[in-house]
Amino acid sequence: MQLVLTGVPDGDREELDELTRHLRERLLELDVDRVEPVRTDHVPAGAKPADAIAVGALAVTLAPLALRSVLGLVQTWIENRPVRTVSITLGDDSLELEAVSAADQQRLIEAFLAAHTATGEDGGRDADDDSSGAPDAGPEG
Repeated sequence: MQLVLTGVPDGDREELDELTRHLRERLLELDVDRVEPVRTDHVPAGAKPADAIAVGALAVTLAPLALRSVLGLVQTWIENRPVRTVSITLGDDSLELEAVSAADQQRLIEAFLAAHTATGEDGGRDADDDSSGAPDAGPEG
């Protein structure tokens, strides 16, 4: 699973990096196998290629049973943070949580969970398993 945070329009890279680190710490409190920063091919000027990470992106390796708790954590975490959206990609499916009502977010999460429960998708994929690199529009409701 891959999570990508999008900051608010007046935010900066440092703030987004700090928010990403905080979310990573919270995710590690759950029953997940790993939460790692996502490496990128784009290296900012002056940076070492080995240290290039995508700001705001995390790869989460988890068991299928942890999917609901991860989505619940992200849903509540985003409510009081200066983050515009959190895009969640699992395999070929994407979900974008944003500053909408809790009821709308819950409806999207339930549809996402239902799709992965029905197909038996295990949620144990790394971000590296999704080679498309482009999130789709998300579940249709």
